[in-house]
Amino acid sequence: MKIIYLLLFVLLTGNIASANTKQGTISGVVVDEQSKPIDFVTIGLFKTSDSSLVKTALTTVEGKFEFANINTGTYFVKANMMGYDIFKGKPFQLTESNLVLSLEEIRLKSNSKTLNAVSITAIKPLIERKTDKLVMNVENSSIAIGSSALEVLQKAPGVTVDQNDNISMQGKQGVLILLDGKQTYMSSADVANLLRNMQSSELETIELITNPSSKYDASGNSGIINIKTKKNKNGGTNGSVNAAAAYGKNFRGNAGINLNNRTEHVNIFGNYNYGVNGRDSFIGIDRISNGSSDTTYFMQDGNSFRRRYNNNFKVGIDYFIDKKNTIGLLVNGYLNNGTETNNSNTLIGPSFLQKDSSLVSDNVIRNKYNNLAYNLNYKSLLDTAGQEISADLDYARYNGNDKATYNNSFFYANGTPIRPTNYIRNATPTKIDIKAFKIDYTVSLSKSVKLEAGVKSSWVKTDNDLRAEEYKNNVWQNDVLRSNQFVYDENVNAAYTNLNKQFKNTSVQLGLRVEQTNSTGNLITNNTVVKRSYWDFFPTVFVQQTLSKNNQVGFSYSRRIDRPSYDALNPFVYYLDQYTYSKGNPFLNPQYTHNFEVSYTFMQKYLLSINYSRVNDVITEVILPDPAQKALYQTNANIAKNVSYGANLNIPIKIAKWWETNNNLNVFNLSFEAPDLAGKVLKTGKTSFQFKTQHTFIILKGLTGELSGNYESPLDYGTLSIQSRYFVDMGLSKSLFNKKASLKLALSDVFNTNDTELTSAYPGLKYDLYQKNESQIGRVSFTYRFGKNEIKPARRRSTGTEDEQGRMKN
Repeated sequence: MKIIYLLLFVLLTGNIASANTKQGTISGVVVDEQSKPIDFVTIGLFKTSDSSLVKTALTTVEGKFEFANINTGTYFVKANMMGYDIFKGKPFQLTESNLVLSLEEIRLKSNSKTLNAVSITAIKPLIERKTDKLVMNVENSSIAIGSSALEVLQKAPGVTVDQNDNISMQGKQGVLILLDGKQTYMSSADVANLLRNMQSSELETIELITNPSSKYDASGNSGIINIKTKKNKNGGTNGSVNAAAAYGKNFRGNAGINLNNRTEHVNIFGNYNYGVNGRDSFIGIDRISNGSSDTTYFMQDGNSFRRRYNNNFKVGIDYFIDKKNTIGLLVNGYLNNGTETNNSNTLIGPSFLQKDSSLVSDNVIRNKYNNLAYNLNYKSLLDTAGQEISADLDYARYNGNDKATYNNSFFYANGTPIRPTNYIRNATPTKIDIKAFKIDYTVSLSKSVKLEAGVKSSWVKTDNDLRAEEYKNNVWQNDVLRSNQFVYDENVNAAYTNLNKQFKNTSVQLGLRVEQTNSTGNLITNNTVVKRSYWDFFPTVFVQQTLSKNNQVGFSYSRRIDRPSYDALNPFVYYLDQYTYSKGNPFLNPQYTHNFEVSYTFMQKYLLSINYSRVNDVITEVILPDPAQKALYQTNANIAKNVSYGANLNIPIKIAKWWETNNNLNVFNLSFEAPDLAGKVLKTGKTSFQFKTQHTFIILKGLTGELSGNYESPLDYGTLSIQSRYFVDMGLSKSLFNKKASLKLALSDVFNTNDTELTSAYPGLKYDLYQKNESQIGRVSFTYRFGKNEIKPARRRSTGTEDEQGRMKN
């Protein structure tokens, strides 16, 4: 508290001192070589004395920019725009006798260069390091084409996606997924399904934020991944069409259109994408079940085939009331359906070499999912010094329905049936309603102090109805032991504030987020109700110190929460067969994390970060034995403690003018402790590492190539001991028709090595699991862009329902 009081005192005294300084306005205009104004140019205002950055601005559609509330002194400006040379102006003075200064016209020159008859034009690197995040520029990648968003995410530095589509960052699960800065409010499984159904052609960038500020929801113990979808960057009437096809063992393809029309006061935009996706998967499990009187050996091999049909869409309108006020309406959603077939054969006996019976399972699952989300938003720029207020009102509705049939047949070793085939079926309709609103306010208290504050409330209601039936005596009969209905209501109310102070070479940001949660879980059939109500405080501290032009260091701390996903709380039991099933846990508690990170940046591009986190009551997916049924089941449990510490090194290297590479090494130690997990003491820990290298080559004019490699060392996570994994991807991209079109080719998992092997880290449980999904896939895509380029693009809008949608299931 003494440190906080001291910092607040420094902030206040800084304000008093600055209040006695005369302030003025600096303005100018930016044009190209044909004297046409250029919009969205980044203008930086710097002090001449130490070259420190004072303020930044973006040019308007007329190419104009303005800096307000600037202290008298000597400055210079820099102008930066992709495709143009960086402009650095001559020093000038803002004096008390001339507090309104108009600069000379800034003229930018195209920066295309020629080398040995090869035209080299500046392009965004695949990986960019920014102040508070790492950015992956998906739209520039050839190896990402024809892939789903989930497959693209797997290529991001420090990110892994396991065989069950669980997403981890820096070795830790519990990542909060945002779409265009919005929380999804879905369960982890539903988010995985959403990303599986989203095509790479819809994506612009992926932002990796390891330690978010108090402005973000407090969810996500290992950080935030913000997936930004494409918005047309040109004005007037314009758009693009794209199509892609891929084949491994099965065909997959997608096609889409993106349209934008902007006039002086109205912008209308929208897109639609259709996709079909087929995938094979193999799973093998060998395990030993130790009973009270005997030991049984199970050898299970299973094949599955999944085909999905996806329809994703977005439509919106922005109305520009005047230059400072904008109101907008956004509607997006998806209509998806699919079929999955699973066939497995389990050999059972007193040893792996001897069988006395077998179980043959044939399962078919048909599903339909649809989601509609509405966002009404308003933004007002209250002055030219950066004071603004924005508001969002959101409503989303999710409907899902799985219909599954399970046929289980038991045989003796000689193939004679032990008993008649067991037929069961499930219908699981799911409804989720989400309502939310939020208000955000930003004000510059002085040129070096900025205050952010906001409030948010969300209401989520999920209704899951499991209707289980068994075929007996030639009729379908209700299975009263498994049929159930689970209704979950949650209300979260939050308020936050961030105070940012910029010193000469140091920036300090202090933040606090307060959240109040009310939840009720009602297992209606069993009349079991779990109610919770609690308050939480989430402080954040960020310090950035510039040691010199090429050396910066930083420190950050945050406290975060992860509430259980809706499907994890759902206590329904889902059977793969008699000996393999999963179930939810309505008694899960939220987990709390303390995150610390120290970072060092060299030459604005080489980054080393050291991190430490401690999670209490960590929510972990566990695989446990069911001795009574000689079965294996998966569920989620609160494990007492999880400690993680490690280092992340990101090194971009320009080997030649035509060859750039980005290399990411993540080394970490994960340990889990639980004094009583299903009657056993769990204590695991291992040091692991992940290495990703990505290379971009300019081969010929308009032709680029990509090559990426990924290696993950063995890892212990909760009750799972996961073996190493590695794969290589490659791609080519060719621009056509004066850069209005592009043709891309890609091959993922070139050597077909991407598989999963794991064993049990739980005491007394013995099994070996091998899983191989269809991963070696060749892809081709074509994109064509059309239209005028006269007016600046549609603004990107973040709504208020992304965190909640991020916790839904599939």
